[in-house]
Amino acid sequence: MLSRRGLLAGSALALLAGCSPSGPPPGPAPVPVPTRPSGLSEPVTVQRMASAARGTDVDLVLITPSGVPSAGLPVCLALHGRGAQARTFLSLGVPDVLTAAVRAGTPPFAIAAVDGDHYWVKTDGPDDPQRMLTEEVPAWLAARDLRPPSAVFGISMGGFGALRFARAHPEVQAVATASAALFVSWPDARSRKVFAGENNWRAEEPLLHTADLRPATLGVWCGESDPFRAADRRLVKAVSPQVSRFTPGGHDDEYWRGVLPEIVKFVGEKLA
Repeated sequence: MLSRRGLLAGSALALLAGCSPSGPPPGPAPVPVPTRPSGLSEPVTVQRMASAARGTDVDLVLITPSGVPSAGLPVCLALHGRGAQARTFLSLGVPDVLTAAVRAGTPPFAIAAVDGDHYWVKTDGPDDPQRMLTEEVPAWLAARDLRPPSAVFGISMGGFGALRFARAHPEVQAVATASAALFVSWPDARSRKVFAGENNWRAEEPLLHTADLRPATLGVWCGESDPFRAADRRLVKAVSPQVSRFTPGGHDDEYWRGVLPEIVKFVGEKLA
């Protein structure tokens, strides 16, 4: 059982730390055991899943609004930032935000977060987070009486991954990014020491494939003091998303907690 102290350790510092959860290749798939973190009043489960696509075990964090039956709910994927993990969305207060939004009239939905890495794309090696999202996560959700993902939201590196997921899945009804970590040039991307090379970056960079994004499904949030502000403004100029919000704030927990209510409302209305 995860303690509240353990949850609070997943702070924004982890989002910028530059290393992501990793582990040895899994042996025989363990039988996932649902756990509900202590100290949380809202319905949350955390399960350890064997991901063949990633070659490791990952956390699957499911968040549903309090007082609402979870069976059959639409699902929004939540993709974390670099160096963080799925449980980070718990420390950001997503369970309370989701319940508050539904009680205020937003149509109910579930949020599913999983552990990812290297901008949620295959770079160099067998680890393929997008394949996990496309092939494995829907089965994990179906086993829990939830629908396949029909929306995606990402913070920082997760924003990059969310836009990449949307390119591959044009049927998604909502795509939201907060402080999306985008790169306007190869030297900028190369400095992150993640991509296998320029061709790998060019194939994955959302700013180079904006024609694949649907403006009516997209919402973009970014702080005015965020280091990715210029890149996110370039995304907005190219796509003209339905929502684009640049407000005071940086690349940190305080900003993300502030915009989460807007993002959750945007996603819920789109999924309705």
